[in-house]
Amino acid sequence: METKVVLITGASAGIGLSAATQLMNKGVRVYAASRRSGNAQKASRGVGELIPVKMDVNNPEQIASVVAQILQENKRLDAVICNAGNGIAGSVEDTSNEEMRYQLETNFFGAVNTINACLPVFRSQGYGKVVATSSVAAIVPIPFQAFYSAGKSALLIFMQALAMEVKPFGIQCCTILPGDTKTEFTAARKYTEASQSIDSAYAKTMKSSVGKMEKDEQNGMDAQVVAKQMVNQVMSNRMKVTVVPGFQYKVICWLFNRIPAATRLWVVGLLYG
Repeated sequence: METKVVLITGASAGIGLSAATQLMNKGVRVYAASRRSGNAQKASRGVGELIPVKMDVNNPEQIASVVAQILQENKRLDAVICNAGNGIAGSVEDTSNEEMRYQLETNFFGAVNTINACLPVFRSQGYGKVVATSSVAAIVPIPFQAFYSAGKSALLIFMQALAMEVKPFGIQCCTILPGDTKTEFTAARKYTEASQSIDSAYAKTMKSSVGKMEKDEQNGMDAQVVAKQMVNQVMSNRMKVTVVPGFQYKVICWLFNRIPAATRLWVVGLLYG
């Protein structure tokens, strides 16, 4: 059996690094992409290895170069995992056009850029897997992180539409929707410039709201739990369309789609408003 080859973005830390390591230990050759690259590793047993590659998902030329490198070295690519992401907090009114684009560029368009670079390879092979990291925030909107929620929601719907388009070519698509997860993401979160001003009408509420979210994140699931769900899909014969790690988040997502909009927004507002 030939060694599986997987490209994963956002692989320098958190869920991405954990997924890359778990795949390596299952005998997969993993190309771990990030803007700051990393250290090469080999599994203690078997042929699995982690190959760091420097790649910015907002740079189509870099993506094309990495995909070309993978094909040159392996003659195949079995799966791509789009996990790169970032977060920015602030009210909608306190978010500039530049800051909106910053949020959507990586979380949505970066995933689209990466997927589009891999689809011709998958079509020519007659198989391939596309996995994307969205969020429970795609279903449950988060106040003061409206553009994060919007980008993750866009990615979820995009992946479902893509699944229908590429099914005839033997390509499978799966979206992972993590809830609160303990990673470096919390410390890396940015705040909009206007939200830091004492003149902002939202400053006090925003800081309290995001503070609660960050506490929940740091008391959330271990990144390895989410990564395991991701790895299970990549290694399976048939991927699920969506995966929500953690029983409580499965229940939340199920309930959220079944209660009236006014009621569910009222509940979220009590928690984070």
